[in-house]
Amino acid sequence: MTENFPDFTDCVRQALRHLFTADRLSALLPVVLMLPVCLLLAACGDKPEKPAPPRPVRTVTVPAPSAAGTFLQTGEIRPHDEVTLGFRLDGRLLTRSVDVGDHVAAGQVLGTLENSTSQNQLDSARADLDSTRAAEQLAALNLRRMTQLMPSGAIARVQLDTARSDWQAAASRRRSSEAALNTARENLGWTRLVAPAAGVVTQVSAEPGQVVSAGQTVVSLAVSSGRDAVIDVADPQAFSRPAGGFRVSLLADPTVSVTGTLRDISPQADAQTRTWRVRVTLDNPTPAMALGASVQVGLAGTGPAVMRLPASALTRVQGRPAVFVVDSASRRLQLRPVTLAGFTASDILVSAGVRPGEPVVTAGVSKLREGEVVASGEAGE
Repeated sequence: MTENFPDFTDCVRQALRHLFTADRLSALLPVVLMLPVCLLLAACGDKPEKPAPPRPVRTVTVPAPSAAGTFLQTGEIRPHDEVTLGFRLDGRLLTRSVDVGDHVAAGQVLGTLENSTSQNQLDSARADLDSTRAAEQLAALNLRRMTQLMPSGAIARVQLDTARSDWQAAASRRRSSEAALNTARENLGWTRLVAPAAGVVTQVSAEPGQVVSAGQTVVSLAVSSGRDAVIDVADPQAFSRPAGGFRVSLLADPTVSVTGTLRDISPQADAQTRTWRVRVTLDNPTPAMALGASVQVGLAGTGPAVMRLPASALTRVQGRPAVFVVDSASRRLQLRPVTLAGFTASDILVSAGVRPGEPVVTAGVSKLREGEVVASGEAGE
C-alpha cells in the first residue's frame, strides 16, 4: 500500500501537466475572462432604469392680439424752451456763480470775465469825450464872435466860414466820442453773463480760470416750465398724421404717465444714426418727470396687431428671436421663431410666430431643449 502511493502522486502530477499545457491555456483564457463580464451584466439586468421625471416649467398663455398695434420708443425729457448762453467777448472766466439745477431769476449774473482791459477802454473813451466837448465849446465861442464882427466889416467872409466849419467838425468829433463811450460801456457790460429770463440751469460748459472765446457756450438755461419728450425714430412718416395722442410714461415707474402732442419732426436725418428727431410736448407734466428722465413714448394705431409676452420668454434660434411653446398633447417643447414688432422694459411685442391660447415658457429658457418633455408648473396670466 505504501509502495503504490508515490505512483499515484506521480500520475496526478502528470495528468495536471498534460491538462494545462500552453495550447490548452490559450484556448481556455477567453472563456475565463468573459465569465466576470457575464456575471456583471446579469447583475445589472436585475435593476431596471427609472425614467427621469418631466421638468416643471412656468408658462403664460398667449393673449389675443390687440386691435391696433402701438408704437413704443424710449426717449428723454428735455425742456420745452432752452437757450445756450455765452459771452460776447474773448477772455478768461473769472467767476461762475451757478451750477446745474440752480433756479435763476431774470437779470441774475451767472458769470464774469476779467474786465481790466474793458475798464481801461471805458476810461479812455470818457477822457476823449471830455476833450472833444471842450474843443466844441471853444469852436462855438469863436463862431459867435465872428458872427458879431461880420456886420461891421471887421473880418472877411472867409473867416466866418472857417469858424463855422471848425465848430461843425468839433461837434462831429464830440458825437463820435459819445458813441465810442457807449461802445466801451457796453463792452464792459458784456464781461458779465446775465440770465435773460427766469429758469433752471441744465448744463455748464466752462470753469473759472478757463479762457473762453466769444459765443462759446458757458451755461444752458431752461427758460420755461414746459417739458418735451424727445425720441429718435427711423420712420418719420408714421408721425406726420398721428391717429391719436401720445402716451408718455416714466421708464422707471410706468404708472406715472401723461398725454402729449406732436411738436415738431426734424426735417433731415442725423448724419450718424440716420434717424429723425421727434419732439412731443407734454400736457401738464408731473414733478416726477424731471429734466433728463428716461421715458417711454407710445402712439396707438401705428403698427400691426401684436401679442404681448414677458421679456423673459425670449431666446434665440439660428440668430433669430424665438420662444418655447408647450405642445398641449405630448407636453413636449417646440422652439418657435417669432417676429418682434417692438419691446418695452418688461415685455416683448410679437406680431407672428405664435397663436393666441398657446402656452409659452417664461422662465429658465436657457436651460431647456427642443423636444424635452415638461410638466405644467406655475402659470402666469
